[in-house]
Amino acid sequence: MSSRARNKLHVKQVESLKQVGMYSDGGGLYLRIRESGRSWFFVGTLHGKRITLGLGTALDVTLAKARERAAEARLLILDGRDPREVWNEARQPAVAPVTFGEFARDYVASIEDGFKNPKHRQQWANTLKTYAEPIADLAIADVATDDVLRCVQPIWLEKPETASRVRGRIEKVLDAGKAKGLREGENPARMRGHLELMLPRRSKASVKHHAALPYTEMAAFIADLRAREGIAAKALEFAILTAARSGEVRGMTWGEVDLNVKLWTVPASRMKASEEHQVPLSDAAIRVLQAVNEEGLAPTDFVFPAPRGGSLSDMTLSAVLKRMDRKITVHGMRSTFRDWAGDTTAFPRDVVEMALAHTVGSATERAYRRGRALEKRLQLMDTWAAYCAGIVPSNEEGGELPPPPV
Repeated sequence: MSSRARNKLHVKQVESLKQVGMYSDGGGLYLRIRESGRSWFFVGTLHGKRITLGLGTALDVTLAKARERAAEARLLILDGRDPREVWNEARQPAVAPVTFGEFARDYVASIEDGFKNPKHRQQWANTLKTYAEPIADLAIADVATDDVLRCVQPIWLEKPETASRVRGRIEKVLDAGKAKGLREGENPARMRGHLELMLPRRSKASVKHHAALPYTEMAAFIADLRAREGIAAKALEFAILTAARSGEVRGMTWGEVDLNVKLWTVPASRMKASEEHQVPLSDAAIRVLQAVNEEGLAPTDFVFPAPRGGSLSDMTLSAVLKRMDRKITVHGMRSTFRDWAGDTTAFPRDVVEMALAHTVGSATERAYRRGRALEKRLQLMDTWAAYCAGIVPSNEEGGELPPPPV
């Protein structure tokens, strides 16, 4: 029989063989008999080198199974692959795919130091947990356009602002997953040229802005506010007089204030644009600070502390408006200031925008204007404080202002 012949052995022969030795079945398959037992092994040549693979004992592996494994080994060698490596990989336990929910939690934890406000960090986590729940258990590699739409579509028109945030946050998580090598291809949460083609167009009426007080009602409002006691009322008045954001006022410390030069310097770490912001203080704003100032306060102490310590919460100022039966927002007061400045004064737009800490021009232009604008901004804030008090001031920038109704 040719040395290349295969299937030389038969089942009964395998069972009856007793003598110690090696018995070829052909095709590189051998039965080895030792005093300790019988076993199958395969001998082949890969890249010019001899390799030997154990195929198991004859008690556990039948002749048919041994021939099957030998045939598999021969095919792998023909493809230039090492059967030992292929079989070892197959024995490795399967690694569960990383789900969107798991990766999202890790991603939020990895970027949480970049959040200036703990509230924003919590909002990120809560938004994804609540609205991305349909894809939480889906492998991040498999998230597709239809999956993103399942999260966004139900709230797209009903809760437009929330829906936009959900979409944007899903997009960022998927981008991070791609950067980690967990997914490939285009981002299915991309809006421009993608989801915008599949989501219904929103009417302008569905875009909600912060409810603002008409500036013609400001003097009456301020008079009512000043009649109220409490640190929250003082903080709200100060926020209005400086056109500052609620968080900037609530986190304000005495070390940021220089009463002698009438200047409040908000560090970059507490600003939305991450740039230091200087606020010239009107006499009315100074009086608010003097009313809450006490002896022995440290530079790190909050200007408007909560009754039990720490800073005021964002809801505390809103509660003042609620008690005044006003359906407006604290942030809306900035819109009131902007409308007043644009409608009733001739102060340059850039001066007004800088007062609101909005980014104006390039970094070079902003640096050049910063020093020159402080004096004009002080004039602007003095004029605003007078208007809030119901006084008709003389305005060098824009002439006489219309009298505010009280």
